This record gives sequence, structure tokens and C-alpha cells, in this order.
Amino acid sequence: MTYDVVVLGLGYVGLPLAQQATRAGMTVLGFDVKQSVVDSLAAGRSHVDDLSDADVTEMLAGGFRTTTDETLIARADTAVICVPTPLAEGDGPDLRAVVGATEAIGRNLRPGMLVVLESTTYPGTTDEVVRPLLEKLSGLTAGIDFHLAFSPERIDPGNERFGARNTPKVVGGYTTGCADRVTAFYGRFVDTVVRTKGTREAETAKLLENTYRHVNIALVNEMARFCHELDIDLWDVIQAAATKPFGFQAFYPGPGVGGHCIPIDPNYLSHNVRSKLGYPFRFVELAQEINATMPDYVARRAQNLLNVDGQAVHGATILLLGVTYKANIADQRESPATPLARQLASLGATVLYHDPHVPSWRVGDVELSRIDDLEGAAASADLVILVQHHREYDADHLAGVAKRFFDTRGVTTVREAHRL
Repeated sequence: MTYDVVVLGLGYVGLPLAQQATRAGMTVLGFDVKQSVVDSLAAGRSHVDDLSDADVTEMLAGGFRTTTDETLIARADTAVICVPTPLAEGDGPDLRAVVGATEAIGRNLRPGMLVVLESTTYPGTTDEVVRPLLEKLSGLTAGIDFHLAFSPERIDPGNERFGARNTPKVVGGYTTGCADRVTAFYGRFVDTVVRTKGTREAETAKLLENTYRHVNIALVNEMARFCHELDIDLWDVIQAAATKPFGFQAFYPGPGVGGHCIPIDPNYLSHNVRSKLGYPFRFVELAQEINATMPDYVARRAQNLLNVDGQAVHGATILLLGVTYKANIADQRESPATPLARQLASLGATVLYHDPHVPSWRVGDVELSRIDDLEGAAASADLVILVQHHREYDADHLAGVAKRFFDTRGVTTVREAHRL
């Protein structure tokens, strides 16, 4: 059997991509190095927030297949790399998964194939890392014997309005012919395809998107600190400023930033600037410093709330509500709840948690106690901290029940709540 596309990496990026391609009537093969992932999907079980078991079953009915056998890559017209790129030491991307996927394709590359990298990385990766490996292992030449392109993933887990189909797809080809081919490929199942001048521009566009958010979140996080000291309600300030119909976009403070994108991706650009040009990307580095210290700031505020009533944080019971990095999903990657819990525990607090999406939660080597009786636990804890506002939480009600309630998301309206 031949396939229109093989998707390498079946996580939160690769699986929605495979879903849309399958729905468009394309023959899709999913490749992953983890046998457990392949077997689970083959049995109709999803492991990502945005796809249900029913969605996977629908994909299988549409011809979607999964494998760990890299030789099947040779049967596909297009190969899309959707593997993770976590931070390595020195704040650059860890490209081991990208290299592994590229090597698997290179060993099975056929003339005429299209290879697309979607994994977020630094500018130049497609041309400097992926292309040489593919050419060396296959003996073929990019832009002549096969097509090569970069297209940044724009998946927003839990977003009910924008998904893989209706989010515009940025593409950059190694050559004009490569750009034509990748535009035609995504055009089969994405509503809007946006071409850039080349692979470096497409790679940098993704980093600019997340750096923009990173810097603006850092701005309001720093404002949250001095507005608290000046007795200014920053949430009211933002609401007022957001009424301006031009020139302003609202960003909101919080206990820190999480997920793969915001706390990690801008560092790729900063690392690239330092390593290639020899000077810092100061906005990114300052934003990282501010956002990374927010969990410690929240812990200090929690300590102060207890101190006002003459209670030490040492020995206090603190309940954290919502430990995922984003509301209404189960994803915990880089969640600020983790360093917050670690800091509170180091101060001697007994830390409990409640999260309808997280049945068990480990902070380092310690598994924290999960609370099932939310209202009872909120009433008995010395302090309740709303870390993530899931739709299951009635924050105003819980603030009324709790002895002390610290809202880091600005969603409460009652006087009993203390807001960030």
C-alpha cells in the first residue's frame, strides 16, 4: 500500500495533522518510535487533549494506520516531522528527536518525495541540519531529486475555535519548486496557506509569534508586582485599556508561563542570536527572567497572606486548584504549578492539589495528595490558591468557602478573594 503522507511523531501536533489529512480523504500513515503510542492509537485510544477516542476510531475507519516500522516511510509521497524539541543545556533546542526522524526518512527517501519539518527550532535548522542528513543518507539532492520545506506547527491545545484546518499554515520551501509542492500539499486540508520567502523566514515566524506573547506576558507580570504594592487593581486597568479599539491587545498576568511554546521557544531565538552573532537578545532574556520568577512571587504572596493572620507557612495546609499549564486540558508541560508547589513545600507547607484533568501528580520524586472532596478541602485548608481556572471551578463560591483564597487568574469578583 502507498500513502499520501507519513506523519512522524504522533503527539499533540502530529495527531491533529493526521486527523485533518485523513478527513480530507488522504491515505495517512502515523509513525512513532514508541510502541505503546502506536498500539494505543491502533486500538482507538487517544492520548492527546484535542482528540477523543471517537476521533481516533473515525480516523482508523478512514484508513489511518500506525507503525514503528521505518521502512514503510518509503511508501509515502510526503513525510512530515512533528517530533518534540525540548530545551537542551545552554537554552538551545534538543534536536535528537528531529535528527532521529530525519535519519529514518533519509534511509527511506525516494526521488520526488516531499519532506516537511514542523518541529519548532532555531532559524537554519531545515537547511543546516535536516537537508545535509537527508542528502547524505539518500544520495539525493534537495530541490532537485526531492522537495524540502519548513512549516511551523500552530496547534493551540484546548482551543475550540481554531484547529488544524482553519488556522492559516505558514510554509517556507528550500526552493521555489519546494514551496509550490508544500503549498499544494497543505492546501488539500488547510483552508489558508501562507508562503514565506524561504525556510529561515518560516522558522523565524514561529519564534516571533511566541516571543511576542512571552514579552507581553512578562510586561503584565511585572506590572502585577508593583500594582499590588501601589494598591492598584491591574485586572481593572487591563479591562479599561482593552476598550481601546486600536493599538492595544490585552495580556494577563499569572503564576508563570507553561506549555511547550511560551517558556521554551523564544529561548531558541535568543540562543541562536548569542551563538551566531555573539550578543544577547535582551528582550527575550529579560522576559524569561521575569516570567520564570513568578512562581516564587506567588509563593511569597501566599506566605504574606498567612502571616497577616499570624500563621506561619511552615505547617500550613495549602490547596492548589488546577495544576495544568492551560485551562480545561490535561497537559502539564512546564506548568508553573510545579515550581510553585516545590517552593511552598520547601517553606514547610503541606501541599495538596485538586484538578479534574490530572488523576495523579508528581513534583520531583514526591507524589502529591489529590483531593476528591473539593468543597470540603477548600473549607479546611489554611490557604487555597487558584493556579489554573478550569471550567469546573466556581471561583467566587470557593473563595466564600475558604479561610483564605488567592486568585492568580483574576477571575474572582468577591471581596473574600485576594487577586494577583
